[in-house]
Amino acid sequence: MKTGWAIRDLGGICAFENGDRGENYPSKSAQTTSGVPFINAGHLTDSGIDFSDMNYIPRERFDLLGNGKIRKGDVLFCLRGSLGKFSSVGDLSEGAIASSLIIIRPSNELSNEFLLAYLQSDLCAEMIHKFKNGAAQPNLSAASLKKFLIPIPPLAEQRRIVGVLGEAFAGLSAARAHAEKNLQNTRALFESQLHSVFTQHGPGWVESKLGDLAEFKNGLNFTRQSKGQRLRIVGVGDFQDNAVVPIEALQSVTINGKLSDDYLIRCNDILAVRSNGSRDLVGRCMLVPEMEEKTSYSGFVIRIRFDAAAISPRFLLRYLKSSGTRAQLTRDGGGANISNINQAKLSELPISLPSFREQEHVADRFDAIATETQRLENLYRQKIAALAALKKSLLHRALNGELLAQ
Repeated sequence: MKTGWAIRDLGGICAFENGDRGENYPSKSAQTTSGVPFINAGHLTDSGIDFSDMNYIPRERFDLLGNGKIRKGDVLFCLRGSLGKFSSVGDLSEGAIASSLIIIRPSNELSNEFLLAYLQSDLCAEMIHKFKNGAAQPNLSAASLKKFLIPIPPLAEQRRIVGVLGEAFAGLSAARAHAEKNLQNTRALFESQLHSVFTQHGPGWVESKLGDLAEFKNGLNFTRQSKGQRLRIVGVGDFQDNAVVPIEALQSVTINGKLSDDYLIRCNDILAVRSNGSRDLVGRCMLVPEMEEKTSYSGFVIRIRFDAAAISPRFLLRYLKSSGTRAQLTRDGGGANISNINQAKLSELPISLPSFREQEHVADRFDAIATETQRLENLYRQKIAALAALKKSLLHRALNGELLAQ
């Protein structure tokens, strides 16, 4: 331990206040679009409290609360759900907190900025891991949070450390934003080129509907059995960012009886997610490669089969995976939480095709662009990860007294 530093527990250097969990706790029906801010974990960000989707409670309901009322400079910490998420309220002098949060109020021995640095460090992460409870939804108690250990330098040194970290973090934040923008631009450029090819048709392209060129079949929902036919199944979880079915990674199931060949997939079929609780997955497609084992697909997946001698499978896959096509397929689909596509939508999907030779040429070009796009995405992701690691390293050095020159 560096001279002049001490190891303290948060309970000995901070005050804590839970939200009011009694009969006066504001239910959802009591919340309004104006009044006193009612802050939950979703409003906590690295840069402070996010008011873009803030909840509010009437003044009279706020006055009934016995505790959980913020003061200027308080730090809010999430005990349940988004465990470990935190934010400073900054200059906000009035508001109440949801039951999943706790107010941390540093004493005059600990600067708010130094506490915030601690809360985003690996040292705090270790404390969370040590004291958290629950498997399905990890949580902390206020009593456990008070036991978190924190290194405390003299107040003047805390301020110098925070100043150095602030300058360094500003540079890291700018570099991360630049890398994330480059990552976004890389994806957008690829989508733009796809859009250009599939909307600005050259001479000789023939307009048609997908239903005139392909047939569709929904999958089945399988019940696992101890005896019967064993086969691999393509499920919604296998799609993610894959362009080709990951045959070796598929789960295998045993079904009762023998499955009709109509529900088996074969090389050059295209599979699409037709229904799922996550709208982001609906419409995602994969191409079926060559395979040896019998393989089927789940009830949330639809199979597209066509003449691979007339339509290039790679060309059709790129068309179906383009953002414009997915937008057409998923528009106005499903309810509030579930989106879907169906055979009727696929059948009516307009598609324009050049000659088979030109289709293959386009597919080759996009395969090459996709490879370069993936290379750039990996590069930017590595840079973002390196910046995050550097930030962690700076925090580690700061909390070990190694940041300032001796």
